[in-house]
Amino acid sequence: MDWKVFAAGAFVGAAAGHLLNHYCLSDESVSGDVILENVKDAFKKEGPIEGSWIQLKKQHYKKYAIDTFVYHGGITAIREGEKKQFEFIADAKTGTIIEKTI
Repeated sequence: MDWKVFAAGAFVGAAAGHLLNHYCLSDESVSGDVILENVKDAFKKEGPIEGSWIQLKKQHYKKYAIDTFVYHGGITAIREGEKKQFEFIADAKTGTIIEKTI
């Protein structure tokens, strides 16, 4: 086997491994700011909001079969003429709301 063919094959294999690791296996998560904006947009469809917050530090969350990292946040909204507090827990990897409380 020619050394040039071997070197080219090794280079292509290393590049493919790097791309596979970067795009398929990396542990990327959704930004807390993006999650908060999505939640705010959903609440604005039902009425005005007065305030919102989110903890930008991810926290471990385990309940039943769910074992993931999450963001905690909250919204103050006007519903039926009075202020109401809503809190939520969102999956840090997907941005999906896992739990909400009033």
